[in-house]
Amino acid sequence: LMGGDEIYHYHSKLMMKDAKSGGAFLWHQDYGYWYFNGCLYPEMASVFIPVDDCLKENGCLQVLAGSHKMGRIDHKTLGEQLGADPERVEQAKLALEHVHVEMKAGDMLFFHSNLLHTSNQNHSDLRRWVFIVAFNKKSNNPYMEHHHPRYTPLKMVDDSELLKCDVIENLEGKWFMNPTEDHSFKAGDKKFH
Repeated sequence: LMGGDEIYHYHSKLMMKDAKSGGAFLWHQDYGYWYFNGCLYPEMASVFIPVDDCLKENGCLQVLAGSHKMGRIDHKTLGEQLGADPERVEQAKLALEHVHVEMKAGDMLFFHSNLLHTSNQNHSDLRRWVFIVAFNKKSNNPYMEHHHPRYTPLKMVDDSELLKCDVIENLEGKWFMNPTEDHSFKAGDKKFH
């Protein structure tokens, strides 16, 4: 799907919109953020995996079909979020199909990092949790350190090696990303203020 080059796990996250809660997201492209992490090309992808059924009622993903072909759109701070340029999004909405991506738990949607997408707040009685896994190409290794990992070669070992591992790191209280210390966050933040 990503052109045959070696890929690596860029990051994962669990998006939790509980019943009658969970914020709405502005229209954005993932590469709109990842650009500021030092990734030169938008040759990145995400896999969207619902833990719960995703319906219009509970804030399912919405996309503008084919918008990944538009290239990277400038992103700016809009309220408390970083979103794609609203004027450009409105023009894209006139030209492209707006799709509410309703999915069953366990389905998978693979999408390009330049796909414009959004989701509404969950006003329903249904929880909407989604697991998202992002991938990057080895050849697109970020040129700067940031809160997501850079490419690291993996050495394949036999499954039995996992049982021999006795190194356990306690992650209690550990920051995934501290916005006051992360270089790419600060660089992107300065760009938009």
